[in-house]
Amino acid sequence: MPTKQELAELIRHACEKRGWGPTKLAREVSIAAGKPPDTLERQYARRWLKGERAPTHWLPYVAQVLDLDLEPSGETSTATSGAEATDTVASVIQLGRRDVHRRNFLAATSGYALSALALPDLDSITRRTKSTPAGAVHVGAGEVAAVQQMVKALGDAAAELGGGHARHLAVRYLTDDVAPWLNGTYTEATGRGLFAATSQLVHLAGWMAQDEGNAPGHQGRAQQYYAHAYRLAAEARDPELSATALRGLAVQATDLGFRAEAVQLAEACVRYGKGLDNPRAVAYYQATLANAAAQDDDRKLATRHLALSETAIGQSAGTAGESWAAHYSPGRWAHESGMVLARLGDLDASEEHLRLALDIHGLDRRRSRAIVLADLGGVRLRQGNLDGALATWNDFVDCADGIRSIKVRTAADDMRTRLNRYHGMPEADRLRQKSAAFFS
Repeated sequence: MPTKQELAELIRHACEKRGWGPTKLAREVSIAAGKPPDTLERQYARRWLKGERAPTHWLPYVAQVLDLDLEPSGETSTATSGAEATDTVASVIQLGRRDVHRRNFLAATSGYALSALALPDLDSITRRTKSTPAGAVHVGAGEVAAVQQMVKALGDAAAELGGGHARHLAVRYLTDDVAPWLNGTYTEATGRGLFAATSQLVHLAGWMAQDEGNAPGHQGRAQQYYAHAYRLAAEARDPELSATALRGLAVQATDLGFRAEAVQLAEACVRYGKGLDNPRAVAYYQATLANAAAQDDDRKLATRHLALSETAIGQSAGTAGESWAAHYSPGRWAHESGMVLARLGDLDASEEHLRLALDIHGLDRRRSRAIVLADLGGVRLRQGNLDGALATWNDFVDCADGIRSIKVRTAADDMRTRLNRYHGMPEADRLRQKSAAFFS
């Protein structure tokens, strides 16, 4: 059951979606309870919305009229130490079904992010191979390959067009196609492959939810997907996928301002990846910790791990392959390190890295290129190079047209805000108007 404040957040979010105020909420709850419409007074509903009071007696009717899902979703939390963890497969399927049915999700929290580090159920797959229910579908290498192929197809589309495109397809595939396979009959080796592939699919669903919007429900949904991706990967005994899922949680924690938690998650991510024979993966995780440390204003830690990531990416030639971290190219490293350097105040080095990402290494995804252009424009403005910033931001707006990504939209909003100080300058006014037309 959510806390009083969590419940208030759920109620507020659901009312905002419907355009309801406290009067409308009180009326609808009264009717749902079989009472006259004016039974509940407006101030009661206002207290629920503010978190001053929980709707104890009225809670079932509040949940009914607002379509709230108040059932526990199976995640372990720091508040339930000693309780037995819910089976990961049952939990992730339930998570996907809540998403399909558009249930409201609690906001992402720092406590939930850290609770993901709890020890996963490492014997889950072994138990499943010994207790398959009668009539379960047989699963082999073909089904594992199918999940991997679908992840690639959906991931390619999302990387090009943003997480807001076709996220529902990833979730439907999880609940309709992959769920019967997870509950099927398979060998332990096949089970590990299936859990690993599903971890990638669940991670992708989390990334798409995070990129879809900044609303609390989007971020809470993403956080739960990332945590389940980690549990699936850990149960598959796949350290790279485990580290990558923890990286997702760390990056989200950084974005949400959970600075200490982001550093702790990034450190765990590095620990999982330290034994990998994959320089790109090592660079990926070290840069994550450098970024979290920079956001936490820990210059020493950030500089040390930025250097380690640079060493690793320098050894990555010819190591792309099919690895989950294979997409972390020198160009993407140059972008991420450039932004760490900007946070540390080295704007000249930051600009050089961002230009390397664009001009030398190139970026193969339109969404990625748009974000780098937006970041480069911001760095150039901070350097006092207004002409360079305007030219770069013009390229950003052209590149970003049609992309459904909250990160791209946020970059556009940030650009327009910074251009407000140049009101009356023709080039700045034209760019602001052009951006507004694209992102309205």
